[in-house]
Amino acid sequence: MTIKEMEQRTGLTRSNIRFYEKEKLISPVRNTGNGYREYSEEDVKNIKKIAYLRTLGISVEDIRKISKKEVDLYQVLQKQRENLEQQLSDLKNAKIMCERMLEADEKITYEDLDIEQYVTNLNDYWKVSASVFQMDSIYFFHLIGGNIVWGILTMVCFLVAVLSIWHLPDEIPIQWSHGVASSFADSKFIFAFPVACVIIRFFLRPFIWRWLKMNIMGNDSLTDYIVNFLCFIALSVEIFIILYVKGIVRYVTTLLFADAFVFIGLLVVVLYKMRGNKEHVL
Repeated sequence: MTIKEMEQRTGLTRSNIRFYEKEKLISPVRNTGNGYREYSEEDVKNIKKIAYLRTLGISVEDIRKISKKEVDLYQVLQKQRENLEQQLSDLKNAKIMCERMLEADEKITYEDLDIEQYVTNLNDYWKVSASVFQMDSIYFFHLIGGNIVWGILTMVCFLVAVLSIWHLPDEIPIQWSHGVASSFADSKFIFAFPVACVIIRFFLRPFIWRWLKMNIMGNDSLTDYIVNFLCFIALSVEIFIILYVKGIVRYVTTLLFADAFVFIGLLVVVLYKMRGNKEHVL
């Protein structure tokens, strides 16, 4: 059956079906005559199963593992139930505290807020709110991923291009093999890096955010951090080209290892802070 028929049979949009196909959750055959995809009844059943599990908040990665029999559906459902129970508990506690504060004073202000008036045991209350503090511990993701940092990276990329263009040869290397340039482009290609920063921020970001939402979590701060790190890589490569032309550095792998070290190092710091906050409040 065609993609249009799949939409009618499943009630899902074409973009959803294509996404699940891209994620290798379904694999329709190709018609050798016209090259179009042909979906089977099994594909219809699988699409419905996938979409239903997604409504339960189960990630695409977990669904992939389930379909490959790497994990049991029952185990994943147990884990998801625990996650949802924790979320419901957090929301319920927050709702109770809001109601208590509203009932106590109709004109409550930040200046007059007295925490002990609403919380009997502050340490126990912090323990109940542990998940909030774990998220606060990765606030620097928001800082590093902010518009200001992106603007700085983009501006530096642009300034480096402007200041270096007059000192570059007619052609600059853009690919390397064993320390030797293997591909060249016009020197004006140096301006591709600030342009890349703009493309990454405004065009690539939605795809990164969607992938994170489907597979990990829909976190804007984490998305922006990854986006800005990609811009950081663009700036690094731009500087490497200039240094390579000047004969100062030779191997691009050194640069890539350095960038990876920064990226992984920051992630380790985040995980350490999250663990530290969790142990502190428990």
